[in-house]
Amino acid sequence: MTEPKARCLILACGNTLRSDDGVGPKLAAWAEERFRQEPDVRVISRQQWTPDLAVEIAAADCVLFVDSSASSPPGRVRLIPVPSRVDSSAPPSHHLKPSELLGVTRSLYGSIKSHAMLLTVGVGSTELGETFSAPVEAAIPRARGILEKAVLRFLGR
Repeated sequence: MTEPKARCLILACGNTLRSDDGVGPKLAAWAEERFRQEPDVRVISRQQWTPDLAVEIAAADCVLFVDSSASSPPGRVRLIPVPSRVDSSAPPSHHLKPSELLGVTRSLYGSIKSHAMLLTVGVGSTELGETFSAPVEAAIPRARGILEKAVLRFLGR
């Protein structure tokens, strides 16, 4: 059974046992606390994004993906729009990128998200461990602020 429909869905991804890769779940835990009294916001954190999340995305008006980025400099915070992509030649996968997950949502539910964003924090280390590198630790307050502003902007506040 799914939770009641939320206007804004935050989907975080990452492995908390791989140092900076755990920044997505860390930001999700913060967002869950920050928006706990807000019925229009729902937070889901997973180790990876899977096709079953399409039902949650279809029910929301806005989706904010939160993840680490190996292609950005350590500690760099980015918020970018996510277009949906449907690629019928791609093999089925249990782990999807945000654009692919939006494509699955569109294919299965006919739902196209006009408000889909990806918040990333560049990683410095993905070694085994439960602590963040100095650049990622320093970037967390900024990432929280950007996440909060994005959610509040969508909710019209």
